[in-house]
Amino acid sequence: MSLQRLVLARHGRTTWNAESRMQGRLDPDLDDSGRAQALAAAPLLAAYEPVLLVASDQVRAWRTAEAVAKEAALVPRPEPRLRETSVGEWEGLTGGEVEAGWPGGLEAWRTDPAWAPPGGESRVDVARRAVPVVDDLVGELAGTEEPHTAMLVAHGGTIIALTASMLGWPTSAWPSLQPLGNCAWAILEHRVDRWRLRAWGLRA
Repeated sequence: MSLQRLVLARHGRTTWNAESRMQGRLDPDLDDSGRAQALAAAPLLAAYEPVLLVASDQVRAWRTAEAVAKEAALVPRPEPRLRETSVGEWEGLTGGEVEAGWPGGLEAWRTDPAWAPPGGESRVDVARRAVPVVDDLVGELAGTEEPHTAMLVAHGGTIIALTASMLGWPTSAWPSLQPLGNCAWAILEHRVDRWRLRAWGLRA
């Protein structure tokens, strides 16, 4: 296996992040702060020298990936399987609005990766669609002599689900991964026969 390092970066801030609104599959763009975050993080992310840059095709992730791509001299690939967790009927709502309409729902969603919001996805569902993205990258780079780094630009919920699943954690341990801040990133490294978490929550 020659894919030996995976950098997982969350998108920059949107107005909805600032308002604590559930975004899910809805598609707000980066706000001024988010664009500044992406520009600040881009050279640091490019310094990992990724050979592949794959991003969710939702605009907040794609704009962030474009900033990294410019620094890394790469062409980003859009990947729908890296989209954020669909939160169904909760999309566009604040946490307070969700709690008013579905008492206890937020706590259930945060603590049980197999639980899905009404009309949405569970974290387990998200991992099921996102992990094959990494498998595809492993296959693409298989047989090359040098160890390589690939970078994924995605969303907080997607990164948690993908990371926990790749580490082989039981779902009861998934909630121990705290959400990444906007434009923060994690690093996974492949050692011997499995993926290991090297860093979590790095940022510019």
